[in-house]
Amino acid sequence: MEKKLNVPIQDEDLKELKAGDVVYLTGNILTARDQAHKRIIEQGAPLDIEGAVLFHAGPIIAERDGGYEMVAIGPTTSMRMNPYQSDVLDMGPKIVIGKGGMDDTVREALIRNEALYVVATGGCAALYVDAVEEIESVDWLDLGMPEAMWNLKVKDFGPLIVAMDCHGNSLYD
Repeated sequence: MEKKLNVPIQDEDLKELKAGDVVYLTGNILTARDQAHKRIIEQGAPLDIEGAVLFHAGPIIAERDGGYEMVAIGPTTSMRMNPYQSDVLDMGPKIVIGKGGMDDTVREALIRNEALYVVATGGCAALYVDAVEEIESVDWLDLGMPEAMWNLKVKDFGPLIVAMDCHGNSLYD
């Protein structure tokens, strides 16, 4: 199945999706790596993450004319977020984008929260950047550009493959 989803995500959007399905996202996605996940747990998120999409990515950003321009954005290895992801999922995000899979504590959190883990293809950073319409904001630049939380307005961001669904199925089994 192929499905286009609007962010913020509603629970009913995810129930019919299964591991192996393909999704495209339109709306806002937030980048979050290790340090951003840790900070979300310690301080709370700087933006509302209810129904949000979190992207395990370290984008390449250029500063231009007092603003920012997305150069490339691709997934980073998700297993680094295993220590934090379950707690962050309990705070409301509905989709996590990354690569390489996540552990059983995350699988349980996906089931509990009716959420998905989807994978972006590594090496497609230049392709994915075409779906980024605008950088709406950035938080936590003190963590460095790759670790900051970037709020990206996207249209038809994908293709993304459902790797772990809200029913406990995983392509990694």
